[in-house]
Amino acid sequence: METRIDSEAFDRFREVTSSIGNSEIEAWKQAGGKVVGYFCSTVPEELFTAAGLYPFRMRGTGSTSTELSDGCFSNINCSYPRHTMNQALLGEYDFLDGLVCINSCDHVRRIYDNWTVRLDTPFVKVMSLPRKIGPPQIDWYYEEINLLRSDIQEHFGVEITDEDLWKAIKLHNEVRALQKKVYEYRKLDAPPISGAEALPVMVAGTAMPKERYKILLQQFLGDLEKLEGSSDYRVRLMIVGGELDDPEFMQVIEEQGGLVVTDSTCFGTRLMWRPIDESVADPVRALASYYIYDRPSCPRMYGDQSRRIDYTKELAKEFRVDGIIGERLIFCDQWLVEHYMTNADLKEDGIPFLQLDREYILSGKGQLRTRVQAFIETIEGMRS
Repeated sequence: METRIDSEAFDRFREVTSSIGNSEIEAWKQAGGKVVGYFCSTVPEELFTAAGLYPFRMRGTGSTSTELSDGCFSNINCSYPRHTMNQALLGEYDFLDGLVCINSCDHVRRIYDNWTVRLDTPFVKVMSLPRKIGPPQIDWYYEEINLLRSDIQEHFGVEITDEDLWKAIKLHNEVRALQKKVYEYRKLDAPPISGAEALPVMVAGTAMPKERYKILLQQFLGDLEKLEGSSDYRVRLMIVGGELDDPEFMQVIEEQGGLVVTDSTCFGTRLMWRPIDESVADPVRALASYYIYDRPSCPRMYGDQSRRIDYTKELAKEFRVDGIIGERLIFCDQWLVEHYMTNADLKEDGIPFLQLDREYILSGKGQLRTRVQAFIETIEGMRS
């Protein structure tokens, strides 16, 4: 991916997100550190940081096939768990000392069953994520987090005190605030950073230790401030969807003249738009409330669609969006229904919407270009 950004920090972000293993992991392991992988942005990674562990968000980056993992899934499972599991079976995740799965969806939940049979990672746990967002569900997740806390302490021989948790929460909140500053630059008429460039910045935050990432992010913001912006685009777009960690998908859209200025995705604003409440007495309660209710949800959580569409519309207005693209991995039932409702709601406000279904590893670029071109022309036609 070509870029105008001249920044050592940005180069580092691209390096750690271009493959599964990276030099940050190697240095951490050489120093005797432990790495724990986790699925889904609803897993409280602050718990790992508080335990002195390296939290690593699971991806299938670099995968070229699902030959080894096809036997683990049905033919209607989405390609994200297929490619991620295939990378694991190839040995790309041998650096993991632990893995935390979650029932975010049946497709990802299935990974836990296969992982425990096919691989020998020393510490493998599964969390139960409630389906709704009320006080009973917060109480449920409070207990789930405490169970995981106990399991981590017992297995890794560490103590996770409340003070450790508050330090981790504060650090992660500081990172969220810095990430939000990156997005502030995207509000400008001539943003100095594109959507394809912003994505590896965000993904890097899930692929390296938070303290190290925070330092690099501060450096990057200093570099970004000096960079001249670009107004060479036809329309301002927003991406709404789930598992999107591939900058090439954004790049294909932006090559057609649509600048992606914001998003509501699992690697985007839903990670950081709101902080964890540090005024709560119990840090575990603060985590449970944040991950169940306080942060913007995805369609995995029932009964919250009205808040999600309000959040989408608020971002669209704040970033002066001309149109919204709904991104969906094929066979994802949750996002299929969500996009149907989103399209209907956006029509009421006159906001153009395009649904794009894709495989985890980008294919069909020609068709993608054609559909995006037509969408942009439609938006431009509405202006005249």
